[in-house]
Amino acid sequence: MTKAASVIHWFRLDLRLHDNLALRNAINEAENRKQTLRPIYLLDPDLKNKVGKNRLRFLIQSLRDLDANLRKINTRLFIIKGNVECLPQLFEKWQVKFITLQVDIDAELVQQDEVIEQICEEKDIFMVKRVQHTVYDFNTVLKNNNGNVPLTYQKFLSLVANTQVKDSIEITKEISNDCKAPDFDSTENDITILEDLGFSEADLNECKYPGGETEGLKRLNLYMAKKQWVCNFEKPNTSPNSIEPSTTVLSPYISHGCLSSKLFYHKLKQVESGMKHSSPPVSLLGQLMWREFYYTAGAGTKNFDKMVGNSVCTQIPWKKNEEYLKAWAEGRTGYPFVDAIMRQLKQEGWIHHLARHMVACFLTRGDLWVSWEEGAKVFEDYLLDYDWSLNAGNWMWLSASAFFYKYYRVYSPVAFGKKTDKEGLYIKKYVPELKKYPSEYIYEPWKAPKSVQTAAGCVIGENYPKRIVDHDKVHKDNIQRMNAAYKLSKEKKALKHYLCRLKRPCNVAKRNQRRHYTFQSKAFSE
Repeated sequence: MTKAASVIHWFRLDLRLHDNLALRNAINEAENRKQTLRPIYLLDPDLKNKVGKNRLRFLIQSLRDLDANLRKINTRLFIIKGNVECLPQLFEKWQVKFITLQVDIDAELVQQDEVIEQICEEKDIFMVKRVQHTVYDFNTVLKNNNGNVPLTYQKFLSLVANTQVKDSIEITKEISNDCKAPDFDSTENDITILEDLGFSEADLNECKYPGGETEGLKRLNLYMAKKQWVCNFEKPNTSPNSIEPSTTVLSPYISHGCLSSKLFYHKLKQVESGMKHSSPPVSLLGQLMWREFYYTAGAGTKNFDKMVGNSVCTQIPWKKNEEYLKAWAEGRTGYPFVDAIMRQLKQEGWIHHLARHMVACFLTRGDLWVSWEEGAKVFEDYLLDYDWSLNAGNWMWLSASAFFYKYYRVYSPVAFGKKTDKEGLYIKKYVPELKKYPSEYIYEPWKAPKSVQTAAGCVIGENYPKRIVDHDKVHKDNIQRMNAAYKLSKEKKALKHYLCRLKRPCNVAKRNQRRHYTFQSKAFSE
């Protein structure tokens, strides 16, 4: 008996039914050909060593929710425990003839695409890919800019200003029983529980942001109902250290694809229509456009998540310092505001955008002079809303390696937090060792008299670490380091440009000039 052919939709960063054109393509193909529909998700067995506990929990919750929503339309999610190399055997077993998936730019997913494309070509499987993780097609944006990456936010906005954004689609129609998998009720491919991946719920803190499309849509509708709040929203006026978030916290849902960025775009446009509202870059729509900007930059830049070989990134001689990096990541730098932010991040998987600015600047050009790549790895582990392009783009921005070049503007680990939380309530929540400290010393506990430290039950250097560096001194030294790095970078670019010009056909005088300049440049390099 011949096995029934199958159509696959491979879920990756599109864990939703709404605005999922690739999924609808798979459903239509299965319906038209009366073939079995099999939505799949590849779950790497080694994921627990690559992803932090909070993000792993968010992912598992999102997969469970996705499966529940798929069952409402008479199909289900098949969890495949393995990596892309297991697909050929799966294709053979299910007699796959058609596969759909979304286009991504994450380096790991791009590598997966190359493998799957080769497999599909060898097995004569038709593949459909859709751009649906962003509002705009980043390839089209690059094409409109003559193949060049827009290096400023304003330039990006000008490139998309007249682009019509199509409406997001809904998938609600129940598929026919002809397309229902014969092993629909099997438990073989059920959603993995955290314990199977080596974690227990007991290992985790309170779940403040449950994963999944259902929760993402609920949160979106909750905030879009606050029309005046949306229209008045300005990111710099929100608090990085409020006890409860002063922003939407929709980013984890968008980064996992539980919530469509395009749907968010249209909802914002509806709210703003006919009302006075704030504008990009500080508005909510402006925040979404930052994501689009970084996606476009990431799609058009080789080695975007690295310093070396990255054409948009200034080459800065960062120092390797494992002690500094570990103290920063664990929230024990001796600067309470920095430590509170990093502890919140580790515990909850989310921190305010401006709080990210603070700790990223502190690790890199502000205080510790550690490479932004190291900080980006820590954020990849901790963040619920980790996003390959945004993570790299923001770290380059905050380290003044790309996109932002006012390196002399440094966040103070003392003064910045005081602007919105003079009493230090945020610090007292996440750095409980200091909860009995008077507010006048909460940001600078090393200044407290020994008697005050003893009375508060926290002696600096014993119960809480001494500050890792003296910010007032070290940030000035680092500004000089940045100045030197920028100067050298500028000289190298000028030399490269000059030598490129000299490669063109030239007369004898120019050749002599080139020999003289080459001699000088060699002497300079030595």
